[in-house]
Amino acid sequence: MCNENNKNNCSNCVAEILTVINILQQNASCCGDACLDTCDRGFLGCSATSLSCNTRPVMLYTCCGNGTPWAMPTTKEDVTCGSVGVTCSNVFRVEKLDDNCATFRVLAPNPDTAEAATIPYVATNSFFTMNLDCVCALRCLQDTFVECL
Repeated sequence: MCNENNKNNCSNCVAEILTVINILQQNASCCGDACLDTCDRGFLGCSATSLSCNTRPVMLYTCCGNGTPWAMPTTKEDVTCGSVGVTCSNVFRVEKLDDNCATFRVLAPNPDTAEAATIPYVATNSFFTMNLDCVCALRCLQDTFVECL
């Protein structure tokens, strides 16, 4: 998709992958697709018969981020990542897509260390919307279960 010299095609490849992830998360069921372990794999979990996963966490990289993943605060308070005492995360769950804009929920590391091995993230009530033209790379993490708030 992004190997073409057409900027519109390249900027939409992230939106297309996020659309697939969003549909999978909304359905949280399997479709029998046996693909490589990629962002647009047609099911959530380790296999097409896995029903316990409902989220494909992603990390976003912006064009001017110098290889550093995008980070957002884990709360709705008016704070800035990098400030003293501010907890931020660079792991997100896509919640909604509207053309070339996506709304993400910020995921936080699971504070329950006994549970973190199987459920590494917890949902926060922190959301943001991003123009996908600003995203140059998307990294998908291991499918998991995230309890919604």
